[in-house]
Amino acid sequence: MIIVGHRGARNLWPENSLSGFRRLIASGADAVEFDVQETRDGTAMVIHDPLLDRTTQGSGPVRERMAAEVLATRLREGQGDPAGPGADEGECVPSLTQVLRLFAPTRMELHVEIKTDAAGELPAGAVARIVRALHDAGVQERSILTCFVPEVLAQVRECWPGARVLASLDHRSAEMLGGIGRALARYAALPGCIVAVEKKLLAATWSQCLGALGTERLGAWVVNEPDEIAHWLAMPIRQITTDRPDLAMAARG
Repeated sequence: MIIVGHRGARNLWPENSLSGFRRLIASGADAVEFDVQETRDGTAMVIHDPLLDRTTQGSGPVRERMAAEVLATRLREGQGDPAGPGADEGECVPSLTQVLRLFAPTRMELHVEIKTDAAGELPAGAVARIVRALHDAGVQERSILTCFVPEVLAQVRECWPGARVLASLDHRSAEMLGGIGRALARYAALPGCIVAVEKKLLAATWSQCLGALGTERLGAWVVNEPDEIAHWLAMPIRQITTDRPDLAMAARG
């Protein structure tokens, strides 16, 4: 069972931050998940939201800012565990290059989520730039490119036929694909595609998901409470994605 630190374990440390990633590495987690948005000048930044407002001291859309401006935007204090360490002093939004440089010496699996706009679209060339960054950092063999949008995963495979890919699936995305049955069939037909299913949806459609994908292509997210961590660790799935990898690792033993 692979334990994936969601946004670098956002319930413990500031999400998608270099300081949080360093602590996740030290924790011994198997894998990390983080999000990528591009700036106006085509630089991939590691931030979940399309807007700077929630997690930083800045505001406005990431895609309307130049890379230099986003790189200088400080992370907001108060994220993660209030009793735990916050962001490093003066810490700013990291670029994908900075994050990959940090993880390159490790053995961790990297789950790189490609964030689209509300229409499921990406800037032209975005996939190719992310793929090139992974290869330039020498982490391509340990990387899995993830997205909610199947067309983006198809772009990844067109750009990089050997890429490992993962589809995120929740009630909303399943409905947009015509229902859980059609969604599972579509992803099952994509060779080797892992599907991380939102925990409540996975519980409600367990037999259907397992039958369509099998053990090695199925994961649960976001699993945070001790009882649900214990439940999913006991199930025949590949991975759990969690904001509390410390609890998951302790439960796994």
